[in-house]
This record gives sequence, structure tokens and C-alpha cells, in this order.
Amino acid sequence: MEKHVHIVVNGLVQGVGFRYFTFKKAKELGLTGYVQNLPDSTVEIEAEGEQGLLQELIDAVKVGPRSAVVNEVNTDWNSYVGKFNQFQVKY
Repeated sequence: MEKHVHIVVNGLVQGVGFRYFTFKKAKELGLTGYVQNLPDSTVEIEAEGEQGLLQELIDAVKVGPRSAVVNEVNTDWNSYVGKFNQFQVKY
């Protein structure tokens, strides 16, 4: 079943390659959406795709790249919308 998930990652997640890590994993899983840094030093991810693949992305961002320190991952699951054509990094 296809779903939409909004994820906010807290910790040392900016300036450590977290967006590229997320982008690479989402592309590998065939997901659509985006990842971006937020002004409060968190990283926001919106993604759509098969629920199991979205869960794989969530599991990956709970660890993050080697130089990141993930303290908390908040997720909000929603119905599939189909508003993305690809996965991208927003600046």
C-alpha cells in the first residue's frame, strides 16, 4: 500500500551529509519527495511510496550517516497524495 510520511529528524543532522545520505537512500528505494534543512537545526523529509519502503527509509535515518548524531525521529503517516515526481534535496 502506498503512503505519505512526514519525518522530522533532531540531533546533529546538519552539516554532516545527512541530506545527501537521505537522498541516496530514498532514490535507492524508489521513493519520491524531498529532504531539506530547517532553520531550527532539524532535517525535514517528506516521502511517498510503498509503506514498507518508507519504513526502510525511516530506519535508515534513525541511524544516519557516520558523522551524524540522531536524537529523535518524529513521523506522521498520511494517505498517499502523489504530489511528487522524484526525490530531491531542497536548499
